[in-house]
Amino acid sequence: MKIGFIGLGNVGGKLAGSLIRNKFDIIVRDIDNKLTKKFLNLGALIAKNPKDLAEKADLIITCLPSPEVCSKVMESEDGVIKGLSKDKIWLEMSTTDSAEIKRIATLVKATGAIPLDGPVSGGCHRAATGNISILVGGDKSAFNKILPVLSAMGRKILHTGELGSASILKVITNYLASVNLVSVGEALTVAKKTGMDLKTTYEAIKISSGNSFVHETESQVILNGSYNISFTMGLVLKDMGLFNDLSIKNNIPLELSPLVLNIFKDGQKKYGPRAWSSMIVKRLEDACNIDLRATGFPAELTDVEPEEKGNQI
Repeated sequence: MKIGFIGLGNVGGKLAGSLIRNKFDIIVRDIDNKLTKKFLNLGALIAKNPKDLAEKADLIITCLPSPEVCSKVMESEDGVIKGLSKDKIWLEMSTTDSAEIKRIATLVKATGAIPLDGPVSGGCHRAATGNISILVGGDKSAFNKILPVLSAMGRKILHTGELGSASILKVITNYLASVNLVSVGEALTVAKKTGMDLKTTYEAIKISSGNSFVHETESQVILNGSYNISFTMGLVLKDMGLFNDLSIKNNIPLELSPLVLNIFKDGQKKYGPRAWSSMIVKRLEDACNIDLRATGFPAELTDVEPEEKGNQI
């Protein structure tokens, strides 16, 4: 199976890297020539545009920063849709709007190709080692066909049902992570202001009922001071906005979601859209004139677990 991969950024580049590491035949495309050159040196082919990539690939994967960018890549004159044909598969791995996925899917199906949505979860450090989780919605036979590819990029793979279901679940999980991040910042601040040792606090939370994936990962780079989680404030606002939109469309009177969304809006205003999302805790650091630092924590996360072939769950 010839695989085309569009979008070689923080997540996409690591997913594509897993495919190369596992000896898949891939062709890539990105607006950043430095990124495509890196993959050329690793053995990938380079497409001149998305249409060219789609014509040459059996499976076309997109991993892009926003629904707007995805639409442009898919629908422009030299876009993916112009290069699709019968039985090709399009897998959208971005975190995006389920309604937009379905809209573009109609155009994809008109070419005879098959659309799937397949967002990932678990952090860039797990994407780098092929140990990330992948949620996939859409035609089950197409899912089964590309399962070996998915198994090279991720460890836990879940077919979530109809097209768009994976995107809804991904937005839900990102919402939960964002709420948790804000609460972690508050917890660490209370610990600091009451005189607790923050390294001890980290370990106490880790072994307690208050533990979470967010604490085990993002708290480390907060305590280090780098805040480098490879995920930006702007991306949180995009994902939180998608979740909030779902609640509005479905007439759900949420209480936490609007509050946390406003907290991140304030964080972006203070630190900018390119600031790492974990810098949201700096709002409290600044307000309390403290820093949440402790020794022995890394500036960047690395996945210490060995790479394993993915399994469907």
